[in-house]
Amino acid sequence: MAASSLHGKEATVIYPSETTPSTVLSLSALDSQLFLRFTIEYLLVYRPRPGLDPLVTVARVKSALAKALVPYYPLAGRVRAKQDGSGLLEVVCLGQGAVFIEAVDRESTINDFERAPRYVTQWRKLLSLYVADVLKGAPLLVVQLTWLRDGAAALGIGFNHCVCDGIGSAEFLNLFTELSTSRHNELGGGHSLPKPVWDRHLMNSSSSRQQHAHTRASSVSHLEFNRVADLCGFVSRFSNERLVPTSITFDKRRLNELRKLALSTSRPSELAYTSFEVLSAHVWRSWARSLNLPSNQILKLLFSINVRNRVKPSLPSGYYGNAFVLGCAQTRVKDLTEKGLGHAAMLVKKAKERVDSEYVKSVIDSVSQTRACPDSVGVLIVSQWSRLGLERVDFGMGRPTQVGPICCDRYCLFLPVFNQTDAVKVMVAVPTSAVDKYEHLALKLVRTTPHDDPTM
Repeated sequence: MAASSLHGKEATVIYPSETTPSTVLSLSALDSQLFLRFTIEYLLVYRPRPGLDPLVTVARVKSALAKALVPYYPLAGRVRAKQDGSGLLEVVCLGQGAVFIEAVDRESTINDFERAPRYVTQWRKLLSLYVADVLKGAPLLVVQLTWLRDGAAALGIGFNHCVCDGIGSAEFLNLFTELSTSRHNELGGGHSLPKPVWDRHLMNSSSSRQQHAHTRASSVSHLEFNRVADLCGFVSRFSNERLVPTSITFDKRRLNELRKLALSTSRPSELAYTSFEVLSAHVWRSWARSLNLPSNQILKLLFSINVRNRVKPSLPSGYYGNAFVLGCAQTRVKDLTEKGLGHAAMLVKKAKERVDSEYVKSVIDSVSQTRACPDSVGVLIVSQWSRLGLERVDFGMGRPTQVGPICCDRYCLFLPVFNQTDAVKVMVAVPTSAVDKYEHLALKLVRTTPHDDPTM
């Protein structure tokens, strides 16, 4: 989307509608991780709605945002590093406000979003306040409503990832949308929604655990933090070669086919796989084969695992901070590409099963003591937005027909599909030299016998 296509852009600071506490709140060790210092950027696209008044809609959304910032008042604050040298972050809460932007795009229509963008930043203007450094006093929440040429609307929403994870951001959006529609009053003022809970100390390393952090870290292996050799210029390739966005939808039938293929190349002890396990394994294998990497290059598949109910005791309902750790499946290129889909799905499954309360404590200790950070060599990161409920975000414009990222880059996203609850759309950008082969392999589902490799 060319910059000239956007007109009438107007930014407004939205303050909480009521007085909120003036305070400084500490973020957790998980919140403060180096690799989370960026903005989660959602893009929701809505069909044209006859009779919808843009002025009324904008006023309603702005009013709802101001009201939502009362219980979620930290989102109206600003993040900074603590001055104690701990490496942890904190939120200065003085009601500084979020940002709302209204704009008009005279070129784009809703049909433009039915396929992948032509280039990574094509939809950047739909969330035009780009935050390069989340610790430099930038707003923690930005909302942009853009009216398209055909009367459709695009809603870009940016959350500072240091303050909330995907589940936390979705819980805020649930309240935001209820406040913007009559549903809030019908549901008794939003009492059906969990009350936001801060309590970030629950995801910190306790003083007693810090004394044994080295022993704990040594006894639990964290593949996600281990460095591996770059045998093929992997990092420079993804930095220097143009990345091309891709979008492939897997409906219920195709997901069932993947399950069958995974089981046909698995040991008898592996009785079942989830849709996530087989789809992430299939995408990982397709991605790896398309890149033509050396057979002995070590690859990792990283994916977030919600730990709200895996820690003991469980986190309270309404906890909206970062409450996930990274699952890590690791193997050599040769094994990933030659051992079949079942082998890759088994690696994903085992990576999930490793995460229990002790594992989470070990991660917290590692990031607290050594500021451990995931490696980028040979890594594909998958994030499962399809389970956040983004497809239900209705501000009085109906439900979005398209849900995705503002920028489709090397991070692989699993997205919901409009009116198909069992389908998943996979978006990821891959190097130009690999894009055709990746799309071919990802789309290729072939029935095989138990001893055949389904994608060879």
